[in-house]
Amino acid sequence: MFVVAFLVAPPARAQVLPTPKEFVTNLDLECFRTTLYQPPATTLLLRHLNPVLANQPTVQVTLGQREQLCVPVAKNNVIPPPTALDFIRFVDLSCYKVTGPSLNLPLALRHLNPVLQNVPGIGVTLNVPQHLCVPVAKNGVVPAPDVVRLISHIDLLCYAHTPNPVMNVGLSLTQLNPVLTNQIPAADVRVANARQLCVPVQKSGDDIPADVLNIVQWVDLEKFDILAPTISAVGLTLTHLNPVLARLPAEDARLTGALQLAVPVSKNGLTPPS
Repeated sequence: MFVVAFLVAPPARAQVLPTPKEFVTNLDLECFRTTLYQPPATTLLLRHLNPVLANQPTVQVTLGQREQLCVPVAKNNVIPPPTALDFIRFVDLSCYKVTGPSLNLPLALRHLNPVLQNVPGIGVTLNVPQHLCVPVAKNGVVPAPDVVRLISHIDLLCYAHTPNPVMNVGLSLTQLNPVLTNQIPAADVRVANARQLCVPVQKSGDDIPADVLNIVQWVDLEKFDILAPTISAVGLTLTHLNPVLARLPAEDARLTGALQLAVPVSKNGLTPPS
């Protein structure tokens, strides 16, 4: 009598979400100019998520041309901790032109990333929104479902502000996303003027799980202009990850040069919880 044994693989262990502090303080994005692309007519109603802006009115925007793709990087070879890295390396945000009313809101910003802890904070007044940055996958490389569950809800509305002080700090940037690590070499950049504050918003129709909301509501990124070396053009196919935009077609994009660096900041002294 023969007994046939079947080996059953144990269920995959769910990836534990990082804390808001672990995730946000280590999230740095390098923003590249892309070839222009106009998506199909899409109007969205946005609600502010960060506690500092929670009382601001909703904002209605219509997606204009895509102008940028912001991708995760490490600064000065300081790699995010393992608890956050598996999530951060898949945060790719496609940025589209939008318009909306001015907030005329003064804020005090301070750096959260350890590499910039000694860089002074700045005071700014938020003006009009200029871009909406939404999560995408590149070249069909979609991360694990537990990762998508977090990153697919990162939507940032980027406001112009005044003044626009110069940081004047040199940094080395290394790509973290697996699609780009072999296509864009590490580069030394000079960080120049503060240009936009990108704040978390929720699109009408997007049901964000409570544990994910506890993280994404703290994703405030300040965009600084950078002086960066030229790169060879990189061709990509972008697909939307957020459920509200899942109906939109895939987009062809070519990265033609680095423009900005988005770094995590706190607003008015309110920081992400540990």
